[in-house]
Amino acid sequence: MIIVSACLAGMATRYDGGRIQADLPFDSASAFIIPVCPEQLGGLPTPRAPACIADGSGEDVLAGNAKVMTKDGVDVTDNYLRGADEVARLAKRFNIRQAFMTERSPACGVTVIKDTDGNARKGCGVTVAALKAIGVTCVGITARKPED
Repeated sequence: MIIVSACLAGMATRYDGGRIQADLPFDSASAFIIPVCPEQLGGLPTPRAPACIADGSGEDVLAGNAKVMTKDGVDVTDNYLRGADEVARLAKRFNIRQAFMTERSPACGVTVIKDTDGNARKGCGVTVAALKAIGVTCVGITARKPED
């Protein structure tokens, strides 16, 4: 069993309600996949305002030293923490050891997240930080917009 960001699984869960494509490094026909969208699990709608981690990383958010803010300045930290907790709860419940997550996301980025200007920077998202804290190996997948 593996966790996969729902948007990587082809679901329209991106902040803008759109779909993305990704080359997944496993056979999706033979793997048991649990698709998750931490933002939705945390109570945010789709579509929703784009957000980023202000002045920190997912670890900083978990420690209470950074916040997740929308582009409009709304604090959505509690939603991101709630979503991360739900995904971590699933991982524990089903003894999941690996997750494939969407890079550049404030929830799911593994090595890259966006800053307040939308530029990529090093760091992990809130959900990835929560998964790493319980021993789940997280693999970052870079997605692209669908081809017509």
